[in-house]
Amino acid sequence: MNAQTLFPEVQQREMSFAEAIRDAMAIALERDPTVILMGEDIGVYGGAFQVTGDLIERFGADRVIDTPISELGGAGVAVGAALTGLKPIFEFQFSDFAALAMEQIVNQAAKLRYMLGGEAAVPVVFRMPSGSGTGAAAQHSQSFEAWFGHVPGLKVVQPSTPADAKGLLLAALEDPDPVIIFEHKLLYKMKGPVPLGHYTTPIGKAAVVREGSAVTIVASAIMVHRALEAAAELAKEGIEAEVIDLRSVRPIDRATIIASVRKTGKLVCVYEGVRTLGVGAEISALIAESEAFDYLDAPIQRLGGAEAPIPYNPDLERAAVPQTPDILSVVRRLVRGEV
Repeated sequence: MNAQTLFPEVQQREMSFAEAIRDAMAIALERDPTVILMGEDIGVYGGAFQVTGDLIERFGADRVIDTPISELGGAGVAVGAALTGLKPIFEFQFSDFAALAMEQIVNQAAKLRYMLGGEAAVPVVFRMPSGSGTGAAAQHSQSFEAWFGHVPGLKVVQPSTPADAKGLLLAALEDPDPVIIFEHKLLYKMKGPVPLGHYTTPIGKAAVVREGSAVTIVASAIMVHRALEAAAELAKEGIEAEVIDLRSVRPIDRATIIASVRKTGKLVCVYEGVRTLGVGAEISALIAESEAFDYLDAPIQRLGGAEAPIPYNPDLERAAVPQTPDILSVVRRLVRGEV
């Protein structure tokens, strides 16, 4: 399913993933004077991955704010700004650095609305470049979506297309709760059709990006594209795989996943984070506890990252996270009854 399918009557333009995020931020800054951008090197430098680009020139340094090199301090200021009525978008240079700001994200942003009896909202958006594939090694290549998805009060999304990158960011800005957007670094240069103007992609709604009847593959971010590559190859063998783009880790779209598994009877969960206690474990439990369990005719398969830090060596780095051949292998064995 592409942007043209989702928005058949809307004018569109080809954009990269990074350009679509920048377009969303520009629209938000133009429409809402309470929106501000914050982060290290997002101003004159344009962001670690050049996503903010020229926004400081267009909107000024009072709305595109370079913060000191302190993730804890910057995130804390963003949370405080949200409590006082602003809508901050805080960019971490790498999602890994969010470990330095766990106090503000997990103990403050996620809990303050609850602790104040709903009298205050915390509409902060945390943008987190994540994932492997750039040779950035163990401290700059991790996938923490399961970490943050475990925390009540946070919403966690993972777009896989430029259109969803823009739509989910604009939706996050309309949400009264803190939203974390994981942006896979390998997707920043990927191009696709993006609707012009303001629109939102609903948080908590998955997308069936390829229909099939033999097996359900649930994936997110870069893994959606690898799953689609695998599905195209499997189709040549007469195996029609249904691919679901999760899009939202918290909340998870239970209905879409359950409906698909009831149809196909087989489930493969593909995710880049470490396999143990990852997103695929939650999806597996979801199916095991639902009416879809009785429709399974084979064991659920989880294909996640290796139980190791991400290596610097490019061959080892690829081996540490699922690739298209790995998905093909798992699905073939599952369909043949070899698991």
